[in-house]
Amino acid sequence: MVSAAELNERIVRYGELKPCKTAFIDAHTPGSDQKENFTIIGGGVSESPDQHVHITIPHGFNIGAAGQPPRCRNSLHSHRTAEVFFVLRGRWRFFWGRWGDAGEVVLEEGDIFNIPTGMFRGFENIGSDYGMIMAVLGGDDAGGGVIWAPQVIEDAKDHGLILSEQGRLYDTKQGQKIPDDEKPMPLLTDDELTAFAEPSSMQVVGGYVRRYWDLVAISDAKPVMVIGEKGVIRDKPGFEIDFISRKSATSETQKHDHPAVLMPVKGYWRVVLDDVETTLAPGDTMSIPVGMGYSAMPSMTDDSALYRVVGTKDSAGLTWQGN
Repeated sequence: MVSAAELNERIVRYGELKPCKTAFIDAHTPGSDQKENFTIIGGGVSESPDQHVHITIPHGFNIGAAGQPPRCRNSLHSHRTAEVFFVLRGRWRFFWGRWGDAGEVVLEEGDIFNIPTGMFRGFENIGSDYGMIMAVLGGDDAGGGVIWAPQVIEDAKDHGLILSEQGRLYDTKQGQKIPDDEKPMPLLTDDELTAFAEPSSMQVVGGYVRRYWDLVAISDAKPVMVIGEKGVIRDKPGFEIDFISRKSATSETQKHDHPAVLMPVKGYWRVVLDDVETTLAPGDTMSIPVGMGYSAMPSMTDDSALYRVVGTKDSAGLTWQGN
């Protein structure tokens, strides 16, 4: 049995998210200095001790979010494990490549992007209002941190931020300096940079992006596995992601052998665990205990959909196949 208090400890409400404005090395760089980062489940990849973690229970993957005003961007970086985004609010441009000019795609609300590892990527809010994107990162430690394009590290140093080899940030404008037993993060060499892929928009978008309204159309009878070994995006990043719409939702009890997370993107969802129930709204995040029976059904609105993340035994490995 689960109590109402225990249930609440596994729910992070959108309105209660605690942002960090100094999470990464580009926190002072003009054009990136207004972004807010959120770590919802797991340690994430923040480089700042100021980052608040809402749910620390290991899931085998991390859940986070980025909130940005219009024209604010996240600088070019790469990850060693999977990074999946879906747009909660706003209109976003994702771009990739050593200089961010190899390819790009614009995503609308509800669209999802399984960004391949092994290439630099960035994103910016191109909408007219504050926007939010939700993120799923592979692994409990999310690959051990972020790999930054060399120019990002150099620009950050000009604005007072230095990253150590241990992945810790130091703000020289605040009088901080790297301890004697640490060294600055070295820039990637030209030879190392050649290992990062430069795929075109055509190569990436068709295989790694799925549009919200397409998912609605194909989920009229049953939930759609968006990312997984048998998903519409075939990948084994250490988790699966399902898309559930109003028509494919079921009141039947479900349970999983691995940690699961519910993330509404449209409408309100009534979730029942044992005899305890709650309602989730877009932007809320709920962790389902392993082996716990639950049901999730939309209420009130016709346009309802949620993404469900379920851990797997697969390692959070590479996703770019070079096709």
